[in-house]
Amino acid sequence: MPHDSTYPPVKISERPYHEMLLDAIDKTIADGKNKIAFVSGDNPKHFITFEQLRKDAFAVAMYLHSIGFKKDVAAVVLPNVWHYTSFFIGCAINGGAVSGASALFTDYELQRQFVDSRAKVVFTYEDFLPKVLLAVKQSPNIQKIIVIPKPVGSSLPAGVVSWNEVVSTPVTALPQVPIDVHNDLLVLPYSSGTTGPPKGVMLSHYNFTSMISMYLAIDKSHILDVLDPNWDCYNEKALLFLPFYHVYGFGLLNHCLLKGMTGIVMSHFEPNNFLTAVQNYKVRCLCLVPPIMVFLAKHPICDKFDLSSVQMIMAGAAPAGKDLIEELKRKYTNLKYIQQGYGMTECSMASHLPDLRNDQPYGSVGKLASNLVMKIVEPGTDREQPVNQRGEICVRGPTIMLGYLGRPEATASTVIDGWLHTGDIGYLNEDGNLFIVDRLKELIKVKGLQVPPAELEDLLLSHPKIRDCAVIGIPDAKAGELPKAFVVRADNTLTEQEVKDFVKPKVSPYKQLEGGVEFIEEIPKSAAGKILRRFLRDRSSAKL
Repeated sequence: MPHDSTYPPVKISERPYHEMLLDAIDKTIADGKNKIAFVSGDNPKHFITFEQLRKDAFAVAMYLHSIGFKKDVAAVVLPNVWHYTSFFIGCAINGGAVSGASALFTDYELQRQFVDSRAKVVFTYEDFLPKVLLAVKQSPNIQKIIVIPKPVGSSLPAGVVSWNEVVSTPVTALPQVPIDVHNDLLVLPYSSGTTGPPKGVMLSHYNFTSMISMYLAIDKSHILDVLDPNWDCYNEKALLFLPFYHVYGFGLLNHCLLKGMTGIVMSHFEPNNFLTAVQNYKVRCLCLVPPIMVFLAKHPICDKFDLSSVQMIMAGAAPAGKDLIEELKRKYTNLKYIQQGYGMTECSMASHLPDLRNDQPYGSVGKLASNLVMKIVEPGTDREQPVNQRGEICVRGPTIMLGYLGRPEATASTVIDGWLHTGDIGYLNEDGNLFIVDRLKELIKVKGLQVPPAELEDLLLSHPKIRDCAVIGIPDAKAGELPKAFVVRADNTLTEQEVKDFVKPKVSPYKQLEGGVEFIEEIPKSAAGKILRRFLRDRSSAKL
């Protein structure tokens, strides 16, 4: 039988999402304190109030309406900046959707997303304009480029308009666009899904409203109220450095606005700025990805800062191992909780969230969120697995995407009879806690036996001379595949044999690092903190 959520059900509004967001912003403005919405983490002298943010959003809505932008898609090619929010709201008022792209993308990658998303408008920084213009040449739908200009004025080419001009648009009556919350898109993030190239994930107003409503309810009653019964989000600061184009970072950005918090916006993760912000703003709750947790546990620069305000770390996007969690708790004695959640772009952000009211065992990514149903099935079949038996995690509910844009076959193989097949292997314990074992496509097959890379990575990270690592499978004529470790040394005296000897007594013979150990300067990772194993596979193949 499928498993229902043990969290109380949450009532989901049928209103367009931006109306819910604007109501929350209005409430904060009505407080009369001209509260700051966002501060730049790179330069604290730069900030924007909730009131100015709303004015900008309305001006954006008017401008987009004036150029014929309706239920269209706008691509956003930016690092984290607060302008993202006003632009997003302005698009939503017109019935449109935003599709974020990494500012690090090449013109080829941008062009692929512009074309695939059918984007009509691009919003970017002047610094990125050259590659955006190259991408737009091959993107017939793009009609306008909006840029945040450099401080020193410069002339812009035809078809390109300054953000300053956009937010100076007179606001009269806002566009009144009828929105079908169940079918009209709000955001179009890109995800590789379980396999293949990046695909546009169609998330409706109702999808995202459901996700945010569930998250807010669980966050308050089962996390923050337990952490501090007097917790008042209005007085808290949120560190926003996870990329807004990623559904996790975008969700946290919206959470910040809905709760009337002040967000510290960081354009990228820069160790000194990050640690300074935690120290100066006395941040109590950090939403992180495991690579940043590894940084906090192992990097000597962290000892130079007072991080004693941090009481909780919430991890997402990739699994965090037991040894890493224990190391962090030893190092930061004020840290009460290190919890993990789980989700994916295709379910609007999170499907599982921690419950601080009950002890969450090590390795668990929490319990199924409100209003959702899940099952664990034997991969490739519909055969449900019993408690404590591993299988593919499948989820059903109001947060599940409408599908992949223009890819009916990929949609049909991912969402089957309403069930999102996540491509992740995991199991449930008797208390409803979910444990992730690994990605279905990342499992290493040694003589038909499954070796989860995450298991070996957790073990390797417990070695004091290892700063970071990743494990992949490399082809082998006899075994099919063999595990190979890529290791970033914390101590240059560490040898390959030392690594192998460390692993040997702790895992089964077929899990040994028979594929070898290679020392590298850095593990390639996505902006969301996921290991980019394909680059490591390419590196290995090139050496064969």
